[in-house]
Amino acid sequence: MFFLRGVLVQAGHSARALSVPLRYASYSIDSALLIAALLLLTMLPAAAYANGWLLAKLLLLPIYVALGWMALHKAQVPRTRFCFFAGAVLTYVFMLSIARAHHPLGLLRWWIGN
Repeated sequence: MFFLRGVLVQAGHSARALSVPLRYASYSIDSALLIAALLLLTMLPAAAYANGWLLAKLLLLPIYVALGWMALHKAQVPRTRFCFFAGAVLTYVFMLSIARAHHPLGLLRWWIGN
């Protein structure tokens, strides 16, 4: 949902991207994902995330939210808005790779050799 809203803002359709239904749908999805992460943190045995992958994801979440907020609401200059949007998307992709790899470095662990 964030990606769709970000593309709309980048294309100059800010009013559509910031409409109430899209905003609330986006908030709902993000809230559900955060609740799921916190439930995982409480339900899984500590050994399942002992290497810090879930903590890394949770620490990246506020960065993703801040970059997304800047991209959709605060940045006035199109180039700056795009940089914040790209940063938010890259942060999201990195969080996804951490979740898939169950490693704090995500897919970067193969390049670093850990």
